[in-house]
Amino acid sequence: MNFKPRSASPEPDINLVPFIDVLLVVLIFLMLTTTWSRLTEIQLNLPVADATASRPKPRQIVLSITAQGQYAVNKSPLGSRSMGALVAVLTPLAHPDAMLVISADASATHQSVVHAMEAARRSGLSKISFAAQSAEAPGS
Repeated sequence: MNFKPRSASPEPDINLVPFIDVLLVVLIFLMLTTTWSRLTEIQLNLPVADATASRPKPRQIVLSITAQGQYAVNKSPLGSRSMGALVAVLTPLAHPDAMLVISADASATHQSVVHAMEAARRSGLSKISFAAQSAEAPGS
């Protein structure tokens, strides 16, 4: 008599580790080869300017703002940080073709720059430009 239990056919063992490894390699390959395009990009054709034609430079008023929020108009410091004092200095300098160049320190507060822009609006200066230096400038 055979008292040994019948051995059922062994169940196949599925090893998932190689499958996961292959999927990770495919995922990395797809991430590296996919081109990520921005849907918010706008294609612009910029106009071409003639460099030989020059216009007379507008009168420039340079408004400097320090990191502490102090103002200087054409390199002469203002005694007050108030907007009223800034308007009082800018109003006599306002001219229809005058341009205000705001040169603010990188550490200057946003509020001091907004005050300068509001003072320019109140004094009648509508042309405003911001001065900046390039990243390759010496000393940076």
